[in-house]
Amino acid sequence: MINTTTLDNGVRIVTQNIGYMHTVTTGIWVANGTRHEAPEDNGVAHFIEHMLFKGTKRRSAHQITREIDSMGGILNAFTGHEYVCYYAKVLAKFLPGAADLLADIFLNSTFPLDEIERERKVVLQEIKMRDDSPDEYIHDHFHQNFWRGQKLGMPVLGSEETVAGLSHTSILAHKNSRYRPQDIIIAAAGNVRHDELVAILAPLFSGLSSQWQPGSSDTFAHAEKKVNLIEREMEQTLVCLGTRSLRYDHPDRYALFLLTTILGGGMSSRLFQEVREKKGLAYSVYSYIISHADSGALVVYAGTEKGHCLEVIDIAQRELSRLVTEAVPHDELDAAREQLKGKTLMSLESSDSLMTRLAKNEIYLQKQQSIEDVLANYDAVSSNDLQRVSQDLIKSDYLHLEVMGQVADLGLSVQMLAV
Repeated sequence: MINTTTLDNGVRIVTQNIGYMHTVTTGIWVANGTRHEAPEDNGVAHFIEHMLFKGTKRRSAHQITREIDSMGGILNAFTGHEYVCYYAKVLAKFLPGAADLLADIFLNSTFPLDEIERERKVVLQEIKMRDDSPDEYIHDHFHQNFWRGQKLGMPVLGSEETVAGLSHTSILAHKNSRYRPQDIIIAAAGNVRHDELVAILAPLFSGLSSQWQPGSSDTFAHAEKKVNLIEREMEQTLVCLGTRSLRYDHPDRYALFLLTTILGGGMSSRLFQEVREKKGLAYSVYSYIISHADSGALVVYAGTEKGHCLEVIDIAQRELSRLVTEAVPHDELDAAREQLKGKTLMSLESSDSLMTRLAKNEIYLQKQQSIEDVLANYDAVSSNDLQRVSQDLIKSDYLHLEVMGQVADLGLSVQMLAV
C-alpha cells in the first residue's frame, strides 16, 4: 500500500509498505540537478552530494560511516541532470536510526573548508577516472553533444575548470536555494510504517523554506544530424548512434519501451542477434533510452574492431529503418511485452527499486501509478503503435553519431547517416 503525506511547506513523504520484506530503503530526493546549475558552477550539485557525508553538527564523517556500518546498512547518493538522491538501506528494525542519520546529513552538514578542498581533489580524480573509462566517456559525451548548447548538455561531474572554481560561498548558496521544500520527496519502501516515518521526519523538515524560483527551461530543439569523432589510441572502436525520443511522462512511453526492447534490449533482440550472434562483430551491443522531463534520446551502442565499425553502423541503421518500414510481428511484440512485464514485476522484490519508483513517479508524473496500470499499458500497445512511434522518432535528420577510437581515417560523415 502506498501512502503520501505532504507537509505544509510542500515536502512530500511517500511510503510503500511491503510487510514481508526484511529491509527498508529510504531516499531523500531533490528534484533539482545539473540542468538547474549556472554554467560557471557546473558540477556543484554533484559536489554537494559528496559534501553531505563530510560531517554535521552532531556527527563527524567517521561517525556517519561507523553508524551506518553498525546497522549493517548501505548509505549512498547519486546525482542526475534533474535530481539528487541520498539514500539508506537497512534492516527494518534500524529504520528510526537510519532516518535520523539521513535527515542529519541532509539538513545539518557543516561544509568545513578543509573538507571542501580535500573533496575537490576527489571529484577531480573522479572526472579523470570517467575520462579514462572509454565506455563511460562515450555515453557521457553523447549526452553532452546531443544536448549541446543547453543546460541538459552540461556534464553531471562538471569540468576540471568549473570544479576547481567552486567556492565555499557558491556551494552553500546553491544548496540553500535549490533544496526547496516543494522539490523534496522523501520516499521509503519495504517493511516501513508510514505514520512512524512521518513522526520522525515531519518535525525535522517542516521548517525548510527557500525563495529561489527556477528560470525558464531550455527549449529543446529537434536533434540535428551530426557526426562527432573522438580520436583515442585503443583496441576497440566504440559507437553510439542515437535519435530523438520522448519525454519521461509521454503517453507513448510504453510503445517506446517495447520497441527499444525489440531493437536491443536483450539476447533475443534484433541488434544482438544480427551483430553478435550472426556476424560476431561485437561482444557488447544494445539499445537504451534517455528520458528527461521534456525530451529524450534513443541510443544504440556497440563496441567493435575498427575494421568492422562501418558495418556495425550500417546494421544499426538498417534495424532502425526496419522499425519504421515494417510492422513488428505479433509474436515478437508479445515476447518483448512479457520480457518487460517480467522485469517490472521482479523489480518489486527490491526495496531499492521500489523506493526509486516512488520518487520518480512524484518527480515526473506528479502521482503514483499502480503496477497493474503499468502492466495494462504494456498490454494495450499494438504493432501499429510501435510503427507509429518509430516513424515519429527515427528519421535521418535526427541521427547523431559518436565514434571513439582510431577513427581519423574511417571516412565517417553525416552523408552516411540515413534510415
